[in-house]
Amino acid sequence: MRVSASDKIIDSFIILLVTVASFICLVPILHLIAVSLSSNAAILSNKVTVFPVEWNTLAYESVFKDAKMISSLFFTIILVVVFTVVCMIMTICAAYPLTKKKLKGRDFFLIIIVFTMFFSGGLIPEYLLVKSLKLTNTIWALVLPGMINAFYLIILKSFFSSIPEELEESARIDGSSHFGTLFRIVLPLSLPVLATLSLFYAVGRWNGFMDALFYITNQDLYPIQLKLYQLVISNQMSDATATEGMNALAPIPESLKAASIMFATIPILLVYPWLQRYFISGIMIGAVKG
Repeated sequence: MRVSASDKIIDSFIILLVTVASFICLVPILHLIAVSLSSNAAILSNKVTVFPVEWNTLAYESVFKDAKMISSLFFTIILVVVFTVVCMIMTICAAYPLTKKKLKGRDFFLIIIVFTMFFSGGLIPEYLLVKSLKLTNTIWALVLPGMINAFYLIILKSFFSSIPEELEESARIDGSSHFGTLFRIVLPLSLPVLATLSLFYAVGRWNGFMDALFYITNQDLYPIQLKLYQLVISNQMSDATATEGMNALAPIPESLKAASIMFATIPILLVYPWLQRYFISGIMIGAVKG
């Protein structure tokens, strides 16, 4: 099939546009890496761009020096896994029945779900509820309040609705129950959207910060974002101290912040390549079917 000259121009323009956009997104990350690996003097004199100047690892040594930092990282990994599993189970259990036209009150439930996307009880009622249930200083304070995201629920429902009803009818003729049909027919056909929503839930929980700040006071239950926040706050210094630190064997706040961000970002970035083949198709489902 021959490609016209206009199509080649359009393709070239799209490639150029994507390249420029990718570069714009990549530059801040490269700058953070450079700052985290540069000397105090180079950072304070604004010599650092996208390449490290006077290479050193003082910032990363300071991050890993805290004995509780690694335990906070492992706790966050456990938290993300538990949160993602619970959220996906609840979202599936809510989305699948809503695809059934015979479900009484289905429209009412959908209206209630959409309503929660625009209105909420507020921070204070949510805190009082979590406290009254004695969930503070437990992992469940970071899991239960966000079990179902209404937007993700609608995406999953839309995908389930796109699966031909004939497949489920044939399964019921063969004697399959609703749960059997869900686990043997529906879920195997829904891997793209399940992987995408799992990634969304995992990233959201990994970057979660405010709920832990309100509900958790036990340092053994600090997620990585809250731990890094306290690490940066505890290492804040005045301008005079920062200037004196040019020759000191301690990282300045800018370097420490950059190292902290990379420490918290790289683990979750490693998940993307494993789910990339499902991610694009899952995104398209939400754009087309929604």
